[in-house]
Amino acid sequence: MKVTVLVPTFRRPGDLARCLAALQAQVRAPDEVVVVARPDDTATHVCLRDPAVVGALPLSVALVEAPGQVAALNRGLDAANGDVIAITDDDAAPHPDWVQRIAAAFGSDARLGALGGRDWVHEKGRVLDGERPLVGKVRPSGKIVGNHHLGVGGAREVDLLKGANMSYRRDAVRRIRFDARLRGAGAQVHNDMAFSMSVKNAGWKLVYDPRVAVDHYPAERFDDDRRDAQTLAAVRNAAYNLHLILRDQLPPLRREAAWWWYALVGTRVYPGFVHAALALTSKQGRARLSRWRAVRTGAHEARRAATS
Repeated sequence: MKVTVLVPTFRRPGDLARCLAALQAQVRAPDEVVVVARPDDTATHVCLRDPAVVGALPLSVALVEAPGQVAALNRGLDAANGDVIAITDDDAAPHPDWVQRIAAAFGSDARLGALGGRDWVHEKGRVLDGERPLVGKVRPSGKIVGNHHLGVGGAREVDLLKGANMSYRRDAVRRIRFDARLRGAGAQVHNDMAFSMSVKNAGWKLVYDPRVAVDHYPAERFDDDRRDAQTLAAVRNAAYNLHLILRDQLPPLRREAAWWWYALVGTRVYPGFVHAALALTSKQGRARLSRWRAVRTGAHEARRAATS
């Protein structure tokens, strides 16, 4: 079984070099490594011409003109030749047994369409080291439970996977691509959720195994969705993406339940009416109300887009 590792990258040569070094250190070497880069990303191309960075990796570079992670991932899927396509971020470093565990999992279960694992997040000089048994689920309300970076326990089936560490059987994604309707010029939040839920809804098994692990060093983003200074436009885009995906992927009754749950209750990231009301008594009330308005605008735009 051939394993292709797919790494989309943009203007992060230092992070990319660390990622490729981790791939060189694999116990079971990848059969192919596809790095997707923009033609004008000079720093990345200089990095990829360095023999010390590339080493003996069977590496090819796929060029993509359009901005955004969705276009890069779709270009990588088209370029990959493996029976399994293992996707990781340029700011992640797979553990030495990562490819070995991926190949073994797909080789032992013909129903396995996608496999994800834990990403150990390194942030501000420390590792986010908690434990959460519930990972990658969509609750009946529509609330998304991620926790991929904190998952513990054995391998189990889930509803969705995280982009920094997810692998797909080629046969499962032969007719599925990342959703080009999603908004954003860079990260295009929730593209991994849409893709993995599409695979599950096509009848394949999605599994999360925390032993299939990468170290994740969240790097700077070059769009509105900055890690430390998210704009209201990015909030609106993220809410749009979330609601578009839920309307696409959930059956009719569950999608309506999700709509009303997010409208009335919501979460800290996607506040509903209850959060907005509580914000009136907070010192950050004005900022929180602005976020609520951005979220509801994005949600309504997604609803109109899905029904048009």
